[in-house]
Amino acid sequence: MKRSKITLLALASVLVFSCTTLQNTSNESTSQEESQNTSNSIDRFADIEVLKYEVPGWKELTLKEKEYVYYLSQAGYAGRDMIYDQNYKHNLKIRRALENVYQNFTGNKNTEDWRNFELYLKRVWFANGIHHHYSNEKMKPTFSKAYFEQLLQATKTKMEPQVADILFNNVDNKKVNLDLSKGLLRGSAVNFYGEDVSSEEAERFYAAMKSPDSKRPLSTGLNSQLVQENGKISEKVWKSGGMYGSAIDQVVYWLGKAKTVTENQKQAEGLALLIQYYKTGDLKTWDDYNTAWVSATEGNIDYINGFIEVYNDPLGHKGSYESVVQIKDFDMSRKMEVLSKEAQWFEDHTPLMPQHKKKNVVGVSYKTVIVASEAGDSSPSTPIGVNLPNADWIRAEHGSKSISLGNIIDAYNQAGGSGRLKEFVNDSEELRLAEKYGELSSKLHTALHEVVGHASGQINPGVGTPKETLKSYASTMEEGRADLVGLYFLYDPKLQELGLVDDWKALGTAAYDNYIRNGLMMQLVRLEPGADIEESHMRNRQWVSAWVFEKGKKDNVIEKVMRDGKTYFNINNYEKLHDLFGQLLRETQRIKSEGDYNAAKNLVENYGVKVDQAIHKEVLARNAKYKEAAYRGFVNPYITPVKNTNGKVTDYVLKYPKTFSEQMLQYAKEYSFLPDHN
Repeated sequence: MKRSKITLLALASVLVFSCTTLQNTSNESTSQEESQNTSNSIDRFADIEVLKYEVPGWKELTLKEKEYVYYLSQAGYAGRDMIYDQNYKHNLKIRRALENVYQNFTGNKNTEDWRNFELYLKRVWFANGIHHHYSNEKMKPTFSKAYFEQLLQATKTKMEPQVADILFNNVDNKKVNLDLSKGLLRGSAVNFYGEDVSSEEAERFYAAMKSPDSKRPLSTGLNSQLVQENGKISEKVWKSGGMYGSAIDQVVYWLGKAKTVTENQKQAEGLALLIQYYKTGDLKTWDDYNTAWVSATEGNIDYINGFIEVYNDPLGHKGSYESVVQIKDFDMSRKMEVLSKEAQWFEDHTPLMPQHKKKNVVGVSYKTVIVASEAGDSSPSTPIGVNLPNADWIRAEHGSKSISLGNIIDAYNQAGGSGRLKEFVNDSEELRLAEKYGELSSKLHTALHEVVGHASGQINPGVGTPKETLKSYASTMEEGRADLVGLYFLYDPKLQELGLVDDWKALGTAAYDNYIRNGLMMQLVRLEPGADIEESHMRNRQWVSAWVFEKGKKDNVIEKVMRDGKTYFNINNYEKLHDLFGQLLRETQRIKSEGDYNAAKNLVENYGVKVDQAIHKEVLARNAKYKEAAYRGFVNPYITPVKNTNGKVTDYVLKYPKTFSEQMLQYAKEYSFLPDHN
């Protein structure tokens, strides 16, 4: 999935239950109307705040539309266990052991040890496993191993000693390792490859797997685990009757129910192909489904479901399971659809080499949507923007769908504070512009990133897909390329001509200030002292910012300012910075179009990985006084069927959990379809 992730730094800077379950939790939940009168924050722990999002317009949906959302959401939740197992082979047994302790321990719960146990469990829930959702580092408990053993014994919870040891030792410390010196697979704990499969063997295996149509390459490796058995490398495909089959069967069941209440025939045809794909695991069917899905643009309801995002695979083949169900926001979509209508204009006016521009940009649709549920890799931490499908040939021939998750962005904005922003801006004018245009510039950058950025450019004939040519650098290069498209056009009078802004230069100024401030400083609060940057989005923000900073030194385009012992970055020439963004965009597209691995490696390794340790230490010290969480995520509303005296469903209403723990335990009860070992 081409997606935009967000935290409060970048901005200021969901799941349904059966009627029976909701009856059991209704006294612990609040309705949407009740929740609107309270803060949208429901929990805060470690570096995380958990929020709830509203679903405006829910009451205006027809009963059939609500039913469609309900079934699609149930399908999403049914696959929840898969993301845990994909993230790490022991995650399911660890999560279930922790949950059993949490629900059955009757000892003293007023101790620091017990509070630390609760904290650890919440972090595991939020990250869908024992590795941090963003840094990929293993999260170690702050309680002792001896205390954990006491809890296991007191609650009669079974856990193999070697698995319990993993929580406290240095085994499998990194979920996704992108440091080539440590070995991409050898250094990664993610459960996409067998322990005895090397990076070289995996690459040879997929290089030998030729697609029937070289102009329409299949997404090889997307939906399988690669293992070595009896000396032979083979795939364990995620499908009905295969790996994850018991969960996938539940996903298929609910997708089948959804197919009976679609809004139109195209939606039904798409769901039929998705069901067939899950049953067979056939990647040609996956492409057929994506082609059908991208053409189904009519209707109020849409969804994302599948093994899609490849960021968690250091080799860029395997898709993480995720689901998002959304309702069209008609007002905002009308305002922003002008971008998709002007996609060809933007393509024609990019600074790309002529041979790298698309002559005919087709089928680009853009909608602002209202999220109704999220699951898998999209929950609790969520994207704010999405552009799909990922296959470049489908984009070129059939187009793509871009969406902005409007109510998620609104929830972030409601929870945001300005204290940290004031600390890092260089002067009062930068602060004024950030406060006036920051929210709009973020929304427009997301829209340009998704609608124009990911859809722009083309690969030269005969050049392989980015995962084949750019390998472990493909993800960060693609996100940086899309960011650069957005940055280039954020400082362009075209936005004002289209009626999207009242002062394009002021908005562009605010956007450039924010990007450089975040890329060179503010995002560093997410890193531990001495750490390199490994997350793809963080890497791309730094290599973009650091490259233009260095290339602009001669003309003092961006100035590093020292004042009262603090560092600031001040942009002196926005026109020249705009030109630098254009130069870097041109080069980044050339790298993708030509498949220039060495150039990608040099760009990322030289500008996007290493951190200025003095600035990092300073940023951490300046940030320490602020209480806002570095990361935010969400609980989902419960979509609750309302029945009449005859047992017929007459409505679906939204209720919210009172606590994060409540929802996580309910999900574990309702959607645990996989065994501990897969």
